[in-house]
Amino acid sequence: MIKEKEYVKRRSALVKKLKKHSITILLSAKSKQRSNDTEYPYRQNSNFYYMCGFKEDNAALVIVKKLGQKEAKAIFNVDAVFTMDKFDTQIAELFKNKLSLYFDFTMKDERVDQLRELGSNLLCHYNISHKVGELRLCKSNAEIILIKKALSITKEAHHLAMCKAKNLNSEDELQAEIEYIFKKRGAYSDAYTSIVACGNNANTLHYIKNDEKLQNNKLILIDAGCEYDYYASDITRTIPVNGKFTQAQKELYSMVLSVEKEIISMVKAGVMRTDLHTKSEELLCEGLISLGILKGDVKKLIKKKKLKKYYPHGIGHWMGLDVHDTGPYKDTKGKEIPLLAGMVMTVEPGIYIPEEIFKEIEDIESL
Repeated sequence: MIKEKEYVKRRSALVKKLKKHSITILLSAKSKQRSNDTEYPYRQNSNFYYMCGFKEDNAALVIVKKLGQKEAKAIFNVDAVFTMDKFDTQIAELFKNKLSLYFDFTMKDERVDQLRELGSNLLCHYNISHKVGELRLCKSNAEIILIKKALSITKEAHHLAMCKAKNLNSEDELQAEIEYIFKKRGAYSDAYTSIVACGNNANTLHYIKNDEKLQNNKLILIDAGCEYDYYASDITRTIPVNGKFTQAQKELYSMVLSVEKEIISMVKAGVMRTDLHTKSEELLCEGLISLGILKGDVKKLIKKKKLKKYYPHGIGHWMGLDVHDTGPYKDTKGKEIPLLAGMVMTVEPGIYIPEEIFKEIEDIESL
């Protein structure tokens, strides 16, 4: 659980990034209608939650930066609370004598348009999501504890899937078993739509239909993670439906696993994410050459984008309040940001081979 003093510390850090004589407005997420008189389960806006920990809708956090540090410090513990029906009049009053307005340009609703109009006389408008994203890059100990809890629940769900797959009939049955564990262990929800893809379905990135039959001797790609107390997890595993790899499946799986372990061993403060990706490309390309799937020189194959057919995505992404967590990969000067203590990044090399090509490999091996 994140304690109130941590939210105070975050607001303090944010104010240091803001211009003098500015006002910052962060809005809660809106409830979303599902159909007629029903709504989707409510989930707070991540930036708003990061700055104050408030989980209810119809709310706004307003931070005013005055002449200097001492004056600004007075507002960190929240000076006043108003109901949202007084929002317009209170904001209009706070806008007086301000030069700059910070708010989230990316939110698409009438409240953002309203802020633009109310602040039309202010000299500059800035996107606050960039500033908050910078703060969210490095996680506190409390945040890491919550992420580890989410991961432990997700790990249990994946282990259950490995045990139950051979006795189930369809992708959606397996998805139900995974998400049952999420709920049973106290997770708020899945962190993203679960992917349970059998056979050639796994070659469709972000496949989410999850409604086809499980087939004996095929592989299942499971990309599923829960969200625990607003913090995400993200685990992808590939398992055989019947619990036993064919020889060709085993060789390919073992190769990708060895690459993953090698990249994880390289992760430390000061390393560049692009270096991890470049190394993963080299190792995966070498592996595909050794398995006879690619032929030629590693560097030339990568340069000609021959590997892209089988490895179409990056090595990983930031993770936190969002599964693809906000936060820059480059600084304001365009230079890549090195890994720092407290950053949380996924490591997920993957090889995607069309079914017809893989069948040829298995047929050759059986001969």
